[in-house]
Amino acid sequence: MEKFLEKKKVIFLDRDGVINKKPSEGDYVKCWDEFEFLPGAIEAIRLLSKEGYTIYMITNQAGIARGKMSEKNLLLIHENMQKELARHKTQIKRIYYCPHGWDEGCECRKPKPGMLLQASRENHIDLTKCLLIGDDER
Repeated sequence: MEKFLEKKKVIFLDRDGVINKKPSEGDYVKCWDEFEFLPGAIEAIRLLSKEGYTIYMITNQAGIARGKMSEKNLLLIHENMQKELARHKTQIKRIYYCPHGWDEGCECRKPKPGMLLQASRENHIDLTKCLLIGDDER
């Protein structure tokens, strides 16, 4: 219980449309060659880290459920993204993703709170004191 009460500065970032260029409707970033950081995204992550924020990423990746991409490719994309961030002396502490489709009824797909709740449990985060930055009002 004490770990939940510790003062922590935490930000959750969505991926597509926040960190990288969002693919067109119905398409997905399927491999590293298709991943393109948004202008200023790396610098923003670096500055947030410098200000003492711990950064987590939460992202829906329905392309896996739809057979448009593999989970292995998703993990390679995230590994390469972390390597690029490390070259700029910053990082995302942990990445959470939902591989399910829109109509599967899972609890982790945003806007449902499953990924946030998992991150909270695993990292002792008080979600009432966090920020979430996404590209969608939901």
